Amino acid sequence: MGLQRYQAKRHFDRTPEPRGGIAPSRSAARLRFVVQKHAASTLHYDLRLEMDGALKSWSVTKEPIDDRAVKRLAVRTEDHPLEYADFEGDIPEREYGAGHVDLWDHGVWIPQEAPLTSLRRGKLEFELKGRRLRGRWALVRMGNASTRKKHLWLLTKLADGDGDARR
Repeated sequence: MGLQRYQAKRHFDRTPEPRGGIAPSRSAARLRFVVQKHAASTLHYDLRLEMDGALKSWSVTKEPIDDRAVKRLAVRTEDHPLEYADFEGDIPEREYGAGHVDLWDHGVWIPQEAPLTSLRRGKLEFELKGRRLRGRWALVRMGNASTRKKHLWLLTKLADGDGDARR
């Protein structure tokens, strides 16, 4: 996606969000993830995975939990700059995404396959090593890349021993 959509939606003279830019790709062993709790028009959790020099982003409708029986709707949103991984604060009223943003979790993520290929295919399996979220997870697109549902994904916990005590 690049950062054009991200930058076009924001007025950087009025919002504290970072403008950022595409950064060089890093080693797959050091890819960052972040989950930000975002009290905007509706409370949601933004899952961001470092990939291809930016943060690929999904708006998750409810708090991610480690119960394998629970699937969370995750709506694909615009890419964000890597600097956004450290962003916390208030986005002013009348600005895109207005509301308070808290850092809810962060750490590293390890893709199970080539991440860009998996993203295009619509099934991304990965391991999270965060403070709250750990173990194997998956994002699965609900529609194919050419349908109206192409932005709708499901986030689910996979069997792995981390959080499996509930099942």
